[in-house]
Amino acid sequence: MADVRSTDFSENGWVDPLEGIDLSAKNIVVLVSGGGTNLQALIDAQERGELGGGVIKCVISSRPDAYALKRAKDHGIPTRVIQRKSFPDVESYSNALIEALYQEYADLVVQAGFMTILDRCVCRAYQNKIINVHPALIPSFCGKGYYGLHVHEAALEKGVKVTGATVHFVTEVCDGGPIILQKAVEVKADDTPEILQKRVMEEAEWKILPEAVRLFCEGRIKVKDGKTIIS
Repeated sequence: MADVRSTDFSENGWVDPLEGIDLSAKNIVVLVSGGGTNLQALIDAQERGELGGGVIKCVISSRPDAYALKRAKDHGIPTRVIQRKSFPDVESYSNALIEALYQEYADLVVQAGFMTILDRCVCRAYQNKIINVHPALIPSFCGKGYYGLHVHEAALEKGVKVTGATVHFVTEVCDGGPIILQKAVEVKADDTPEILQKRVMEEAEWKILPEAVRLFCEGRIKVKDGKTIIS
């Protein structure tokens, strides 16, 4: 995207730096750390025209070896790597991430398997503009320590008959932001954490994450009193 702060004067007069740019499109920046299966679901939805006019502008990884970077490059999506170990503390890392989001003109930030802890300044800078998908039905099996296979191990240990996934806005409270969408998934008697993880991804995460992005980009999500209202 052109730099909206710049102006261009030519011999024929002023040239609009935004000419040819669709200002109605929402710029989406996806944060990743690993394989990028949820990123792939977003890419597939974008290529089907199902992101409500949103465009994945950039993929930012906390690891240079994340396979998600290859997924992005294979589809012509620009990438960046911002490693945590390159910064002395969480605050400086978070500030670097905010600067990158500003540079990408991010309207929506999607955490898709992003495993790096961020400072609260990021949530404040992008209040109700950062979403995350969690592999359980919040408020069950969420919060500190509940990530990846740990979530599914806990669900099986508890013996629940139904689990699922939740897309929510990110706040300073881990997994505590307003819930946008949820989808239930059956737990079967012979499930292992790996089998259950795969089913939750296929039947829930890969469906409700693109749907939540679409709703956001269409301006259909409002937050009131800590709860979302979808028009």
